[in-house]
This record gives sequence, C-alpha cells and structure tokens, in this order.
Amino acid sequence: QVQLVESGGGLVQAGGSLRLSCTASGRTVSVYAWGWFRQAPGKEREFVAAITWNGGSTSYADSVKGRFTISRDNAKNTVYLQMNILKSEDTAVYYCAAQERLGRPYNYWGQGTQVTVSS
Repeated sequence: QVQLVESGGGLVQAGGSLRLSCTASGRTVSVYAWGWFRQAPGKEREFVAAITWNGGSTSYADSVKGRFTISRDNAKNTVYLQMNILKSEDTAVYYCAAQERLGRPYNYWGQGTQVTVSS
C-alpha cells in the first residue's frame, strides 16, 4: 500500500504561481511513476503531468506545457508540481497518484488539494 498526502493548494491571482507537494509513505519502492491529475467542478478528472520514479521521463497535458513542471525528491518521498502563469481555467482540485506498472491504471490516490485562480 502507498499513502499520498497533497499540500500547497490555495487561492492565487491569474498570472501567479503555486507549488504543490505530494508526500508518499508506505511501499513506495513499488511505484513506477507519479502523476498529478485535476478535476474542475462539473468536469471529468484529467491528466496534468507525470514523472517516472527515477525522473528519467516526464509528460504533460498540452494545456499546461511550458507552465507547469513536475519533479520528485526520492530522498524525501515527495513529488512536486510547480505551477506558473496560472490561469482561471487551472482552478480545480489537484490529486497526486501513483502507478505501479507502466500502462496500468494509477491505483493510489491522495485526498486532493484545492487550487483556485482568480481572474
């Protein structure tokens, strides 16, 4: 089992920045990749970014490329999402997730952290 706890959400003005953190505990050695997802009110949950356990590969949704950066610190069991040039459409609950095998669903999820961008 892997437990995930997100932090760092809040209210920010459009054009501003926030950094989300996701601290993992439990059987983290089993994790192949870490991901960030988000869900806005009335919308489906969507992929934001992902990074492999060794940081060798990252991927981003087109909507956040060039503005968001995912990183991880294995020594701290923490994954980060640096969000810059925030837009009102980035407003959502952001979730951290862990994937144990390439191509398999993300099977561990955090409780989410709210990000609100005011225009």
